[in-house]
Amino acid sequence: MDFGSGEGGDADMDFSEGGGDSDMDFSEGGDEGGGDEGGDAGGGGDVIGDLAGNEAQPDAADRDRPERSGEAREEIFAVQQIYALRINRVELIPSYSTTLNDPFVSHSAISLGLNYWWTNVLAIGVNFLWYEGLESESDLSFFIRRSTRLAVPVSAYQFGAHLNFTYVPIYGKFSMFNEFIFQWDSYIVGGVGIMRTRPVPVVDPEVRNFDYDIRVAFNLGIGIRVFVSRWLAVFGEIRNYMYLEQLEALDVALGDDRLLQETWTQDNPAFTSNVSVHLGLTIFLPFDFDYRLPR
Repeated sequence: MDFGSGEGGDADMDFSEGGGDSDMDFSEGGDEGGGDEGGDAGGGGDVIGDLAGNEAQPDAADRDRPERSGEAREEIFAVQQIYALRINRVELIPSYSTTLNDPFVSHSAISLGLNYWWTNVLAIGVNFLWYEGLESESDLSFFIRRSTRLAVPVSAYQFGAHLNFTYVPIYGKFSMFNEFIFQWDSYIVGGVGIMRTRPVPVVDPEVRNFDYDIRVAFNLGIGIRVFVSRWLAVFGEIRNYMYLEQLEALDVALGDDRLLQETWTQDNPAFTSNVSVHLGLTIFLPFDFDYRLPR
């Protein structure tokens, strides 16, 4: 072993300052130079810095969106208030009606009704119908009498007055033409009243002559109402007026008995069903109202 300071030993291991610099360079400049050159050559760059720079730039949609000046708050109610309250309001009902089931006489009438709603679905009221002067006998009845020499007993109405109760079980709204929204309700009506009627002399008109008399009548019907505003609506209704009618006798008594009024009518009254359709307006008074409870 040779621990001398010969030339061969210096060549094997050199811990001098110059020799160390040539083999391994831990200087600060070497790291920076190598890092920069290696980063540029490899294309990696500063990844975190690049991502942060991309996030900071807004998209085109964000640039076009206007800035919100304030917070928008809107209350949406799942169950909305009824469009028009009926409770404690008076309902005025003018209408026109005509019969549907009588092929011999058309019983047309003008009608006026008045209801008071003590709840939002229940009402009590009256309606009055005037028939005299508006009725017309069809040609069918005349031709039957002329061709077959058989008469069909018919009746004439003067007026009717009825006490009614109304119940509204269904109400809602519908859209028309994808533009208009209408509120509507459906109701049931029924009651009792009087009708002033008389038989029309068709069997023996030369002798017989009948006066108007009072009949007790019951009525039952259904209807639908469509609101134009909170106080005005249009409605359609089908109602059946039922009563016992005293019809003209089909037989003519002989001799002097022909002049007796007891022989002019049938022995037993006949059940009469007068199915009518009503078309008219509904006017609620007062025109405006206030909701008692909040939404």
